Amino acid sequence: MNIKTLVGRTALVTGAAHRLGRAIADALAEGGCGIVVHYHSSASEAEGAVAAIKARGVPAAALRADLADPTQVESLWRETRKAALGPVDILVNCAAVFPPDDLAGLAPATLEHTLRLNALAPLLLSRLFAAQGSPGVIVHMLDARMAAPLRRHVSYGLSKQMLADLTRLMALEFAPKVRVNAVAPGLVLPPPGMEPAQAERLARMNLLNRWGEPRDVARAVRYLVDSPFVTGQVLYVDGGASLKGGW
Repeated sequence: MNIKTLVGRTALVTGAAHRLGRAIADALAEGGCGIVVHYHSSASEAEGAVAAIKARGVPAAALRADLADPTQVESLWRETRKAALGPVDILVNCAAVFPPDDLAGLAPATLEHTLRLNALAPLLLSRLFAAQGSPGVIVHMLDARMAAPLRRHVSYGLSKQMLADLTRLMALEFAPKVRVNAVAPGLVLPPPGMEPAQAERLARMNLLNRWGEPRDVARAVRYLVDSPFVTGQVLYVDGGASLKGGW
């Protein structure tokens, strides 16, 4: 992870101000990659991420955009190209929303917003990325729980299934210059407010009987970035939970 194999390259990481996006941005920066930190509402966290990345001696910039708005997606790409001063080499689509909803109560507006942000925005950014015409790599962030229907997060589950299909389709369409893969994390970061007893119960549901760490996901992203003969794949980082049919 600390080998400087990415010096001179630039990555756009969406949702990079905190949580998994921040860990991924840090891992790429550790390899010498310049980072464009996308954020929506976490301005102070984004600036903190930029400061930490610059402290490694690599360039970084923070750019704001509401990815549910296609016009802002396009603006984000234009500003990213300006910040990078040339082609962008790596795109990591990590930003997502996770609304609670079930099939009976699913509101059309919620479904539309979730699909726009979690699936359409990665599609639009990826098309712009591929249109550069230069070699590069795209990594989408999925969810290991796709192995089973998400009955309490229906719009989220549908959006990630859509993005999984898009991963394979993009790998076909963008080859040979652009590789497209995805990472499907499992139990890595408990949501705020989760009780310790619930966290312990969930940990027992994967094969390793523990939670993972953000760096586990970041390592998987780095592997896909560094592997020139891998495309169209989904790498599960879930402690083996998907083998048991989810949780």
